[in-house]
Amino acid sequence: MTHLTSSAAQTFKSLIRLLTPYQRPIALPALNTAVLWRTTLTGAMALTAAACGEVQPETDAGADNAPSQEASEVNVYSGRHYESDITLFNTFTEKTGIKVNVIEAGGDALIERVVREGDASPADLFITADAGILWRAEQREIFRSNNNEALKARVPAQFRHPEGKWYGLSKRARIIIYNKEMGLPEGFRNYDDLANSDNVETICVRSSSNIYNQSLLASIIAHEGEAVAEAWARGVVANFARKPQGNDTSQIEAVAARLCRIGIVNSYYVARFVGSDDADKAAIGDKLGVLFPNQEGRGTHINISGAGILTHAPNAANAERLLEFLLRDESQEAFAIGNNEYPVVASVAPSGPVAALGAFRADDLPVATLGANQHSAVQIFDRVGWP
Repeated sequence: MTHLTSSAAQTFKSLIRLLTPYQRPIALPALNTAVLWRTTLTGAMALTAAACGEVQPETDAGADNAPSQEASEVNVYSGRHYESDITLFNTFTEKTGIKVNVIEAGGDALIERVVREGDASPADLFITADAGILWRAEQREIFRSNNNEALKARVPAQFRHPEGKWYGLSKRARIIIYNKEMGLPEGFRNYDDLANSDNVETICVRSSSNIYNQSLLASIIAHEGEAVAEAWARGVVANFARKPQGNDTSQIEAVAARLCRIGIVNSYYVARFVGSDDADKAAIGDKLGVLFPNQEGRGTHINISGAGILTHAPNAANAERLLEFLLRDESQEAFAIGNNEYPVVASVAPSGPVAALGAFRADDLPVATLGANQHSAVQIFDRVGWP
């Protein structure tokens, strides 16, 4: 293995950052010129580490001790950028001796990277934060089928690919928030009410290029057809309080500041404010009301983060062991505690700030459907002028 000198290493690191603008900066004591990885830091949160000592279900109880003919590593391309994930990877390494190497970037950028690398790709596992991006990856044929019975037993069919190409890891709801002082418009209960002409200049939401909005519209297409979905999107555009901008945090701050009465956001963004130790953020959370739409009908739209083993994975067995680990009870609890997400495993109850948002009826639409309707959703957004 060849290493660079100290001065050359610094130059090389600067060059890498220029050439890979989507990737998180990497701090390595020495750089291997063959491949650049972010190697996870040692150590884990005491809660997660302690929980990992508990008895596991029989379906994956042997994952830590199973022999492997592969290298003692697994290479992860991740579109998630959360320290809670790194903590889980560290715990997996402590329990199995398998080092988790992580490259983080946008989901679409990682898909293109895997395609470019072809059968020389070092990537074993692709993780991303939306079912729509999992569908895009599936369309590029970068996943292998993996009909692991232990995984299928843990993940409900609604949240996994029918042929086992990917599995959900955690859930989030696309909810409606409102300014408590301004209140919800009278009779406001459903996504349909966002398009009601009585609610002009009330809505803050991010742009149509955002995958979360594309998946929400894709779900409406699945339930009600393209014509109804287009009429809905056109009505929402007519009710914008401002031009779509920013991320979900921006919508939360705008609603709290009374720049708009209503916002459309993911549940975990709200939980970050409601459960924050920062007084200013908690004060913003206190100004928000939360509505889980369509409780008397199909239920609130649900999306997932998920992962699939890649076609040319050099460490496929280790990737499968990591997937099994991420679906254990204590790992599912860590997703909720660390990033305010809902567990995808039905037997694990939500916890932390996201649980405080309340129980709700969730849409039971298979999330694999969201990707299939994604192209139609984008076309509708373009036709109705949703920026």
